[in-house]
Amino acid sequence: MSSNKKYWKSVEELNENSSIVETLRNNEFVEEIPTDEFLADKDSLSSSSTTRRDFLKYVGFSTAAATLAACEGPVHKSIPYVLQPEQIIPGVADYYATSMFDGFDFANILVKTREGRPIKIENNKLAGAKFAANARVHASVLSLYDNMRLKQTKVGGKDATWQEADLKIKASLADAKASGKQVVLLTSTLASPSTEMLIADFIAKNPTAKHVVYDAVSESAALDAFETVYGERALIDYDFSKANTIVSIGADFLGDWQAGGFDTGYAKGRIPQAGKMSKHFQFEANMTLSGAAADKRVPMTEANQKQALVKIYNAITNSAVSTKKIDAEDVIMKAAQQLKAAGTKGLLVSGIQDKNAQLLVLAINQALASEAASTVGSRQIRKGSNEKVAQLINEINAGNVHTLIMSGVNPVYTLADGNGFATSLKKVKLSVAFSLKEDETASITNIAIPAPHYLESWNDLMLTKGTYSLTQPTINPLFSSKQFQEALLSWNGIAGTYYDYIKANSANHTNGLTWSKMVHDGVSVGVAVGSSFGSADFSGAANALANSKPAQAMELFLYTKTGLGDGQQANNPWLQELPDPITRTSWDNYVTVSKVDAEKLGLENRIVANGGLNGSYAKVTVGKNELTIPVIVQPGQAKGTIGLALGYGKKAALKEEMQVGVNAYPFYLNFNTVQDAKIEAATGEHEFACVQGQKTLMGRGDIVRETTLTIFSAKYNEPEIWNPQPKVSLDHKEVAATSVDLWESFDRSTGHHFNLSIDLNSCTGCGACVIACHAENNVPVVGKSEVRRSRDMHWLRIDRYYSSEDTFEQDNEKKENFNGLFGEKGSLGGFGEMEHPADNPQVAFQPVMCQHCNHAPCETVCPVAATSHSRQGQNHMAYNRCVGTRYCANNCPYKVRRFNWFLYNNNDEFDFHMNNDLGRMVINPDVNVRSRGVMEKCSMCIQKTQLTILTAKREGREVATDEFETACSAACSTGAMIFGDVNDKESQVAKLAEDKRMYHLLESVGTKPNVFYHVKVRNT
Repeated sequence: MSSNKKYWKSVEELNENSSIVETLRNNEFVEEIPTDEFLADKDSLSSSSTTRRDFLKYVGFSTAAATLAACEGPVHKSIPYVLQPEQIIPGVADYYATSMFDGFDFANILVKTREGRPIKIENNKLAGAKFAANARVHASVLSLYDNMRLKQTKVGGKDATWQEADLKIKASLADAKASGKQVVLLTSTLASPSTEMLIADFIAKNPTAKHVVYDAVSESAALDAFETVYGERALIDYDFSKANTIVSIGADFLGDWQAGGFDTGYAKGRIPQAGKMSKHFQFEANMTLSGAAADKRVPMTEANQKQALVKIYNAITNSAVSTKKIDAEDVIMKAAQQLKAAGTKGLLVSGIQDKNAQLLVLAINQALASEAASTVGSRQIRKGSNEKVAQLINEINAGNVHTLIMSGVNPVYTLADGNGFATSLKKVKLSVAFSLKEDETASITNIAIPAPHYLESWNDLMLTKGTYSLTQPTINPLFSSKQFQEALLSWNGIAGTYYDYIKANSANHTNGLTWSKMVHDGVSVGVAVGSSFGSADFSGAANALANSKPAQAMELFLYTKTGLGDGQQANNPWLQELPDPITRTSWDNYVTVSKVDAEKLGLENRIVANGGLNGSYAKVTVGKNELTIPVIVQPGQAKGTIGLALGYGKKAALKEEMQVGVNAYPFYLNFNTVQDAKIEAATGEHEFACVQGQKTLMGRGDIVRETTLTIFSAKYNEPEIWNPQPKVSLDHKEVAATSVDLWESFDRSTGHHFNLSIDLNSCTGCGACVIACHAENNVPVVGKSEVRRSRDMHWLRIDRYYSSEDTFEQDNEKKENFNGLFGEKGSLGGFGEMEHPADNPQVAFQPVMCQHCNHAPCETVCPVAATSHSRQGQNHMAYNRCVGTRYCANNCPYKVRRFNWFLYNNNDEFDFHMNNDLGRMVINPDVNVRSRGVMEKCSMCIQKTQLTILTAKREGREVATDEFETACSAACSTGAMIFGDVNDKESQVAKLAEDKRMYHLLESVGTKPNVFYHVKVRNT
């Protein structure tokens, strides 16, 4: 019999209207127990005196509470379209052709959108769209969703409307016109025919106005030289594919030299065909991407680079300009002789920021009649003038500028005397900045106007002479922005929108294409006329260069890193976390010093117990400016030189996590990238986020295989000599390692079977594939602290190897001659020596991702079958089955699996783009966002391969040859990565799989990967 008795705990329960009773009924825990705060805060946790027993009580109790709470999941409401746009089909991506140019980077691209959200950048592969996206262009889609963008017009630091600002600007323009005072438009290079027309119209209506072009990283010396010889302010658009012999003196043409974009042409000549490939000499101070790719690299100060350039000029033009004797004369003369022998197939380029040096470059290429240095289709993407910018600064200092309107520039940050410019700006009656961010300049101007992102804008571009391209919006403006060109229309009194203006004027440039076709293709190629070679005092330039004074102290070389470039996208976490290709360090800039100089100065790097890299600090002084900077001891750095990257050290409009590094622009005196500097050791030790503590190949020739062109050509039909296959002993007989197996194989010839080919000759280490993978697969950003702990989440890494001897071949010889464990030839001491790279090492880049092994060791150890293999060759991950044992990572010989140590999405501890609603708009809905405790890795973009199959099925056709792509293969502008169906014998990847240069990574392990590599061939 049940009891009808009622029990009560307190007299309060007798009162039915008591709020306490109601709280107790609905909430078991009246006060929230702050276990999350306690456990998540490392400082409070480390200082806690909580006993182990109490700690387990907390954990057990919070786990039970979390389990109860998890029974009721969060509710996310979706609001459907009231009127669905005809062109948008939910779940189906749309692509828009556009072009990107921000004054520093440029590309012809396609923008992938989902439900109206741009989420990924792809390369436009139509004829004429020859400029592919680099890592920064790929990452620019995330900068669209930057929560720190300027959202509202500001007048006097307070929110205002565009109309209020427009009235003030028009009044100021009228006042300047009436009083005859100067109006200045200060912009970055525009490369836009329509914008330049608007500016010309503006100047016509405002006679006291002028336009000054300012590039944060100047190419003024090359522009001045080209203008002197050809009568036009432009740059040569070098075609490296037409050069058999390439000599570079201080030009990192695979990096950002003259805006970059030369890697595609360069890579074409680096594939050995019929026993031939291009020969590349590199003379430079910093170790660069171009130096890493060179067949012969010589570390050299700028003073010696100038002498080398004059010596080559003498040899090519039969001149007799007197030069000083320098080191490596034999290599210089060898380069000059081979360059002269190449004739029209020769090319010389230089990054020396001296007009005389650039004049000699033009003279040498003209003497060679170089096909690679044609003036047809000259580059229009740099127009800045150091002289005019310096003149403007003097005019502002003198108080002669009435109205200053800036667009696309941030001089307070990028000028050497940015603080002086900020002070002088007070002398301008009205200062206006059109800016994406409330940056260092926009924050102190009278009026700051939010500029739209290029993905929100209409524009036209002429990146090279005769080529016309369009920028079209792919999303409505996210904020109350105003485009600079729209403002010019308003000030010029022209009715209509900028779209109308471009469309009306486009017929002059579209080369017969209709407007609709032009918008669809994004680019149109016309007939470009080259400039005729003019006269200049080349002999005088050579004498001036030969007599130039050497540096009085150390030479400081300023450069731009692959990640941040000039610093415009400093608030982009994808770029901050992208490891530098050479140092493999992210979240920092640093001063690079040679080993010899480091030892003299007492500077060092060391690997600490947790595998992190630590480095000394150095005090660097240039003129009156002094900075304390962490040090990287850089193999290949020329003695007597140091390097430092621009683009870091920004503070304004950046999240705290992104405020890293030091601002090197104060060292950029007179717009010269080489400065006399003093360096001395400073106190303290810096913690770097470096992902490659291993700095050498250590003789492991089965990882990066390489040979010389001589051996490759002579023994082409004997690949076992230069591409040896691993052998094992079976029944006391030596057999191929791939012929011995523990598993039975199944028939993979039915249906599709995916392979990825990676050519080590074509890979330049640019990192575009890494960022494309980030965007496609929702790879999280973990921050500097986690990267330092080797917890980076990149699905694709680009390993960089240095040789211990002068070449990798000498490394192999040293390893093979080891005899015993001890002594001069002992393997113990020998391998220890090989940990240290040579002073001028050879460099190799190797992209590594999940190898999708047909006999995958990860699959056999997973206790819950979360990872398994498909008939199509992809190694799958079922995230909701993974319990995070990490057995698979331990068993993977390639170390390509990544573990989610934390929840990186919507977590204040990782305050990057996934921690705010705006940033999460970039997320690809086709790929799951992983949670804590889950293992993840490259999927060979299974969502893309399946979409290709389903699209073909829906259209009632077979998948076309080479239709399959992954994010990395689509992003690779050099053709180093080729993806496809190896069962389609007509596909590129199937043919590459049969190439004699093909090999698999760690083939002797027997994993039978579906990713294969091609032996690197050096033309030495």
